Amino acid sequence: MVDILTRAGCFVAIILMGYTLRRTGVFGPETFGVLSKVVMKITLPAALIASAAGKPIDASLLTIALLGLGGGLIYILAGWLLQLRGSRSEKAFYIQNIPGYNIGTFALPFTQSFLGPVGVLTTSIFDLGNAIICFGASFSVARAVKEGGKADFRRILKSAISSLPFLTHVIMVILNLNSLVPPRPILTLAEIMGGGNACLAMLMIGAGMNISVDTKKLGTIIKVLATRFGIAVLLALGYYYLLPFSLEIRQTLVILAFSPIGSTVPIFTAELGEDVGLSSTINSIAIVISIVIIVTLLTVML
Repeated sequence: MVDILTRAGCFVAIILMGYTLRRTGVFGPETFGVLSKVVMKITLPAALIASAAGKPIDASLLTIALLGLGGGLIYILAGWLLQLRGSRSEKAFYIQNIPGYNIGTFALPFTQSFLGPVGVLTTSIFDLGNAIICFGASFSVARAVKEGGKADFRRILKSAISSLPFLTHVIMVILNLNSLVPPRPILTLAEIMGGGNACLAMLMIGAGMNISVDTKKLGTIIKVLATRFGIAVLLALGYYYLLPFSLEIRQTLVILAFSPIGSTVPIFTAELGEDVGLSSTINSIAIVISIVIIVTLLTVML
């Protein structure tokens, strides 16, 4: 337990370091964008390759991808139901800001550090479904609701395919299903670059946090977060007690259920023409709540 708390405390300390460096002006406004590109295009794909290489996958585990997709669809439906009597703009905001899991830059460092290869493989497969929600599905549905049109499924597919972490997930799953391993030089390079992923991801989260609560919008914040984590509790219980997977896989799924809202949500909210400041605040508060819940769960489960 002491080791778990120590490592989790280090994660929190790095997040606070990133937040402090931004608040004190050491990190500029552009730092988050730079760190995000480094993580998403270099260290995260490398960490996925290094951690998942050579780990056989049973084809039946591919159903875990449906959990990532299904969870996102449940959240989209919840966002729509919460604003049945609201305006199209309000419905679009809720549909966009409740779904999606921050897997690559938040959950993966935890599963990689605390749950090992099984945790990484489970996370990778889960994120195959989640990526479809994060990189287009929730936005397309939200825009269709706001504009009164239809969801653009071509955009959803194009957005997912253009994501390097998503493509890395797909490639590693295919390799593992066929018991293939990348060449040793590639693995060595991936291990070196991927070793810094957890640190950079936590630093990036801290640099991007924006917790400034407007009391006039407090009701929306509470409603979104209560819905998000209320459903997460039900999903986590279902994953842990009802699924026929090994204990390690079920523990990983519980952690994934409490991942914060996807990091791309504020970007798509801005594209919708909705309140990006409110979206960023909700996203940041969700990260804090997720940290508390996940650290507690790791202490109890491991």
